Amino acid sequence: MLLKDILKGVNILDTKFEVDFEKNIDFICYNSKEAKENSLFVAIKGYITDGHKFIAEALAKGSCLAIVEDFKDIDIAQIKVENSRKTLADISKNFFNDPSKKLDITGITATNGKTTTSFMVDKIYKDAGYKTGIIGTVYVKYDNVNIPSILTTPESYNLQEFFADMVNKNIDKVTMEVSSSAEELYRVRNVDFDIVTFNNFSREHIDQHGSFENYYAVKSKLIKEASENSIAILNMDFPHIAALKDKTKARVLSYSLENDNYDFSISNLDLSTGFGKYKFNILKDIEAKGRLIKKGAFNIELSVAGYSSVMNSFVAIIVALVQGVDTKIIQESINSFKGVERRFEMIYDKDFKIIDDHYANVRNIEVTLKTLSKMDFNNMRMVYAIRGNRGVNLNRECAEVTAKWLKKLKVKTFYASMSEDTVSSKDKVSDDELEVFKSVMDKNGIKVKIYKNLKDSIESILTLVEDGDIVLFAGCQGMDKGAKFAYSYMKDKNLIKDNGEFEFKVEQRTC
Repeated sequence: MLLKDILKGVNILDTKFEVDFEKNIDFICYNSKEAKENSLFVAIKGYITDGHKFIAEALAKGSCLAIVEDFKDIDIAQIKVENSRKTLADISKNFFNDPSKKLDITGITATNGKTTTSFMVDKIYKDAGYKTGIIGTVYVKYDNVNIPSILTTPESYNLQEFFADMVNKNIDKVTMEVSSSAEELYRVRNVDFDIVTFNNFSREHIDQHGSFENYYAVKSKLIKEASENSIAILNMDFPHIAALKDKTKARVLSYSLENDNYDFSISNLDLSTGFGKYKFNILKDIEAKGRLIKKGAFNIELSVAGYSSVMNSFVAIIVALVQGVDTKIIQESINSFKGVERRFEMIYDKDFKIIDDHYANVRNIEVTLKTLSKMDFNNMRMVYAIRGNRGVNLNRECAEVTAKWLKKLKVKTFYASMSEDTVSSKDKVSDDELEVFKSVMDKNGIKVKIYKNLKDSIESILTLVEDGDIVLFAGCQGMDKGAKFAYSYMKDKNLIKDNGEFEFKVEQRTC
């Protein structure tokens, strides 16, 4: 593509050396390792390193032009812009001929549950006969493409490249998770969303964004920047989300799991077995995307556990109704959905239950333990992997809400792990994080045994389990291998009476 076409709409502040705007560019890169002959290199200032340091390497590998924020004394044509990340998003859209406009894309944001909701939506689409693509925390998957994810939302160039390939492969529906980082770093700039959802909101990622206000500002961009041709699905149970109703051009559809004042609601919820059953209520006739969603109600029965699954399924159903999917297909698809690993995942359900949960933040913890409070069991036993390298404040908040629920649930056994046998340095628990966890437990009179290694804590708690008990494996990266340790221990000790389901749940994992 000609450089002048790639740069369409870009505000150029200045140039250095001779820039040939009629030159044909074969490739765009933002990582110097990927530079090749006749490529354009975009120097991005990141949190850890500065791409300007690698302009010479890109030049040596064949780059003929660099987009920069600061000129460098390197013999390569340079174009200066105010923000190279923004510019990467703009030129990527141009380079791939704005492919998102040719796709039907649903963007899902939330503090918790983006992954499960997107998987549910994708499954309903598939069951309705659509050819689908999904982009998120687990992978980018469509047609014959299956790429494990590094970022929840890919960098803008890669995202536009995926979209272009989806157009070529005739993908009908695309579902993607939209993280706060993606919004802040312009990864989803220029994406033409048909449906956007904001499912829940709580105090996560504050350290990353500097403040709660900054986190909310970037999180709400998906709704605020939605076009007048899109649908915005908002959870009115959260005041910060409800406040966005009048701050978007999109057609707003509202829902609540607490009352009947909006477009959609829930009733007759039953979580006694851990697997939710409820009635989905359409409270009035609704016109959306040229379709009429008629007032009425239908029953939903889930095969995945937890109140969070109820919340996630509720959003997925609304998306499907907006897309015109038949109610019977929705019911059958949701019922046959088997879940996403480590999202209140019941990995063993025989004489006792083992639940494996991501347990990421205060909101996630509240939902997880509230669900357990509605279930029938004899004793509850818990292993918690302390969250490493996330700061004292987050760990204090997580410990405080955990302590509150431990007392309510009368937990029989509570172990904590630093998971030194499984985590890398970036997820290692610091001395300060360990101390704040211990101080909160001491203050609340909670007895906890702390293990250095996850394997030891898992095996120790399984020696105590009795019929009718629930065992909760709780934690983020530190608990990723908990299920595998449990499976190996139970298999070695001949404790698995019927290992088919448990083995499937664990052995298929990517972690």
